[in-house]
Amino acid sequence: MGGLFTKSKKPVSRVTEQDKAVLQLKQQRDKLKQYQKKTVLNLERQRQLAKQLLAEDKRDKAKLLLKKKRYFENLLQNADIQLEKLEQLTHDLEFAQIEVQVLDGLKNGNAALKNIHEMLSIDEIERIMDETQEGIEKQREFDELISGQLTEEDDEAIEAELEEMLDIKDLPEVPTEELPEMEKVQAERKEKSRTSSKKIAMEA
Repeated sequence: MGGLFTKSKKPVSRVTEQDKAVLQLKQQRDKLKQYQKKTVLNLERQRQLAKQLLAEDKRDKAKLLLKKKRYFENLLQNADIQLEKLEQLTHDLEFAQIEVQVLDGLKNGNAALKNIHEMLSIDEIERIMDETQEGIEKQREFDELISGQLTEEDDEAIEAELEEMLDIKDLPEVPTEELPEMEKVQAERKEKSRTSSKKIAMEA
């Protein structure tokens, strides 16, 4: 019963702290871009409003509005600088993640290579190569020994035997069952043989 109320284990998250940092940087970048877009639209409205105030001969109000517009333009420039920094930082962090993955791959590869080297030391490799070479040399000596003992007639006989074996392989199989007529003839012969034996016994 207790097993019914146990909480299932949460799957292990594959999202690293670096992934979270990259995500936060991108969210900040997106918010900053939204702010820039909104500010640009606002600046254009303030400029149009300042032109309208000048047309209505309200110079002081138009000047004050332009000052306000200039202030937001400076903020927009600062936003551009911050946005550039955010994008650079995001790029650097993502590239650092790639470098970590590459280093992990190299580390695993080096470990695997080290294990192989430990399994096959230089001495072991040399021993295997020596044994292989020794086997090749023995086989060569054996071939040369056989070739030196055989005459031309032997070679011809071997070729003839090979041809004969090939011919036998191509022939149809001989039936193992005896023909009915042959069985009858053999039975008659056996019967005659028994009769002759009895006559000889009686005469004796």
